[in-house]
Amino acid sequence: NNGLLSCNNLVEKKNRGMGSFWKFLKIRMFLGKLEERKPFTVLFDEVAMNYILSAAQSSGGIVERRYTFLKRLCQVLCALGFQICSLLGSDIEVQVPVNLDKYMEALFAFTSHPSQFLKSSTQITWGNLFRHEILSKNPVVGQMAIKYLRAARINLLKTGFPSKNDCPGCEFSRVDFDSDEDFNCSFNSFRAQQGEAVRLACKIVPFEAFQIAREWVQYQILLLSVETKTEKGLCSALSLSAVQWDAMTFFTESVFGQLFKILEKEKIPIDEGIELLQMVVNYETRDPLILSCVLTIISTLFPFVTHQPHFLPQVLFKIFPSITFELVEECKGPRTRAVKNVRRHACSSILRICRDYSDFMLPCFDMMYEHAKGLFSNELLLTQMEKCALMEALILVSNQFKDYNKQKAFLKELIAPVTAQWLSEEMRSVLWDPATFLAYVGADQVISDLDTEDQMGINRSQISFCVNTILGVVKRARWPANPEEAKAGSFVVSTTSDGAPIYRNPCAEPLQALLPNLFALIRTQNSLFLPENINRLSKTFSRVYDIMDVEKNFALGIPQPVLDAYDSSAYRNIVERMQGFFSSLYDNCYQVLGNAGPCMQQDFYATEDLAEQIVGSAFIHLDSVPDHRLPCLRIFLQLVMSCPYDYHDSLLCPLLGPLFAHLLQRLNFRWQIINQRTSLCTQEEDEAYEENHVTQEVVEEQLLRLVTREVMDLLSKFPLFFFSFFFLIIFFLGDQEMVSVDSSQGIQMNTPSDELSELGKCLLQSEDIYMTLLAICFNSLSWEDTINCQRSASVLCWTLLKQVLGCNLLPEAVTWLYTSVLKGLQMHGQHEGCNAALTQLALLIYESLRPRYAELRFIMNQIPDIHVEALEQFDQKTIQSTVSKAGEKKKKEQFKRLIAGTVGKPLGQQFKKEVHIRNLPSLFKKPKPTKDMLENTDTACLITLFSSDCDSC
Repeated sequence: NNGLLSCNNLVEKKNRGMGSFWKFLKIRMFLGKLEERKPFTVLFDEVAMNYILSAAQSSGGIVERRYTFLKRLCQVLCALGFQICSLLGSDIEVQVPVNLDKYMEALFAFTSHPSQFLKSSTQITWGNLFRHEILSKNPVVGQMAIKYLRAARINLLKTGFPSKNDCPGCEFSRVDFDSDEDFNCSFNSFRAQQGEAVRLACKIVPFEAFQIAREWVQYQILLLSVETKTEKGLCSALSLSAVQWDAMTFFTESVFGQLFKILEKEKIPIDEGIELLQMVVNYETRDPLILSCVLTIISTLFPFVTHQPHFLPQVLFKIFPSITFELVEECKGPRTRAVKNVRRHACSSILRICRDYSDFMLPCFDMMYEHAKGLFSNELLLTQMEKCALMEALILVSNQFKDYNKQKAFLKELIAPVTAQWLSEEMRSVLWDPATFLAYVGADQVISDLDTEDQMGINRSQISFCVNTILGVVKRARWPANPEEAKAGSFVVSTTSDGAPIYRNPCAEPLQALLPNLFALIRTQNSLFLPENINRLSKTFSRVYDIMDVEKNFALGIPQPVLDAYDSSAYRNIVERMQGFFSSLYDNCYQVLGNAGPCMQQDFYATEDLAEQIVGSAFIHLDSVPDHRLPCLRIFLQLVMSCPYDYHDSLLCPLLGPLFAHLLQRLNFRWQIINQRTSLCTQEEDEAYEENHVTQEVVEEQLLRLVTREVMDLLSKFPLFFFSFFFLIIFFLGDQEMVSVDSSQGIQMNTPSDELSELGKCLLQSEDIYMTLLAICFNSLSWEDTINCQRSASVLCWTLLKQVLGCNLLPEAVTWLYTSVLKGLQMHGQHEGCNAALTQLALLIYESLRPRYAELRFIMNQIPDIHVEALEQFDQKTIQSTVSKAGEKKKKEQFKRLIAGTVGKPLGQQFKKEVHIRNLPSLFKKPKPTKDMLENTDTACLITLFSSDCDSC
């Protein structure tokens, strides 16, 4: 009651003591056991809720103290929502609050507040309420879900930028955000959270959500826009019309995407949906920003067409013209970003429809094919990427032929122009020689004016088109999913020893002839990073192999500026186009290689000397390949996962051995450089560094972290063992629940199975491969990457090591393994998660190997500040294995104290100068007041504790 009275007074006073009260709530409401939080449900009392609701709904300008009070009050409401969601449905006996409606009204008041910060603060709470098993069925929550959906139509509008004055939220944004970019980044996160809440609300009130979305689409289409536009009479990205269409499109996607999942077929309002789709299809606009939204809505509403197939041609005739969309004034100039987005959007819409409804699209295949051939015949109508998108759409529909010979004939006809060009003598000479390749793409030419016409652009376009076409075929061409249909269509050639069918892909024969030149291109691209070929680059293109700005920003976590660039030209100068060509070509070649296995299966793996061809192309000159190109190696996971057992020895072992050996050498060398740079860099050197040099070092280090995590993810996903779904969850959760206790065998890792897969057995037969894997995992413990260290220590290291615990290991190997774990503790031990995982790993190794290897005791003796007597006792218990099941936890704590001397200091304290002043006179201590603040029960003690006098202390 005292807490309730305190809350009432604090709310009534609007600000005084609210900060202290919020700190008190955070301590009491988020800490402790669940039953200890039950008393806070008293804040749902009638009196308290009336005060809170009144304060939340009261209006007022942006006065700093008032606004701060609202932020605190909003946090209190969100905390109360968290508590009631936690308590309801638990073992604690808690009923749905009687004043839940007032609580939700107060929360809704903040959701509809002009402040973007307050709106954002409530979204997670709404999601929790709508998701809750009990609350989501409450009528009050159902009514509030309708109000929330209607409010979302306003909240999704991207308005309130700090630099503008076009809405009340701008004034609040200037308080909360430093710039428009900061606001934009926050708004994108807010929109994602609100989209999730909208989808959850749809589950509660699906038909009301349908009507709200339908009304918004109809209103937007009928609205005659008179907003400010660009000089060309078009909307800019921040024009009110574009903002409204963008928000409406996002809302429509969230609603209808959920409705088709949760409603039974009979309950879907087909007639209203078709009527709405008809209205969207009939809407005409030449504004590229709005047209993009129209295409998105058509794709979203397309499931309605499946119920009325006669409407399909009308939808297609709406989408196809957008593929060649142009503005009249752009015919002689470069296309704007908005126009290019419309064309890409139209291609993506066709591709998405053909992917998700390929059987439904089959009757329209001939019409689509004829239309596509008409577009292909005119080189000026489509870009190469747009051609590839249409070809992929046709391939997806052709998968429904369910006739091997018919599909094979179509694929041959479709890629015939690419096959002829790819296998020509001119192309062969280009792909097989680095110098000829550089000359063919124009990278050896000196360009004085970067805005001049690109004479060699057509050559680069031809190479890219060929590779993209091959990639599209291997990604999309498939046999029927139904085994009976596949057998009837002549897709099954034989069966395995266990009776599983072996399929053949109709694209295998046409693609096999293209593989030699693909391997040659991959080898040539790796050779381009050699010094002699880098010297062949002209001065103009000397930096085209550098990491692109988009990739650099992604590595550094810098968001892309997406404010008002849609009306600007998408033109790039010749250097930017050349850099983009090399980057995309390298990625796409490896994508082809990775998808070839799942696509062609036996026809690919049976290729003569396949291991030698891959090693001689993809793995050649890897020492010269920069780090930002290395993540392409992750596609080898697809190649390995699809490899039949018969090819493990002949293909995978010769392939993975060199790959793992290179990764070990590369990562060790790179991290050694980073470690030396950290330890040797002095203050004088820091001041001498130029800003771009420092930035380059930061980028290099972050790229190395990303590459390392790619490699460790690659190792963790290789099917060395039967990684069940449970095991993958453990991998991402870290060290929680990773230890089980067995009195006979001591402490053990909770792996789902000790049995090796066939690939695991194959790799373990190669000592070199196994030791390389072991070295990568244990070396990674001391690399300066906390996330990687925790994952490796939690899963990979022990999983690999325990396979050979029964073997006779060399004492030097045991010493190295244990020392590697202690080095990891020295590097990362100050982090709680890493400390737990590394301590656990060290204990597992010590307990398993100490009885046979006295070297481990010698290592323990060298740990700084170790207690010798405690070590002796622990060592004897370990050798004798006499610890009971009840004593395992105590043993782990004892071991943790023994190795505490290995834990390094955090970076912020490593160079701290310790100051010790001895013999200081003792200070006079003021005696504590004897007044008991609780003795007077007539007044609320909490009010006194959180008074302004206490706040100023």
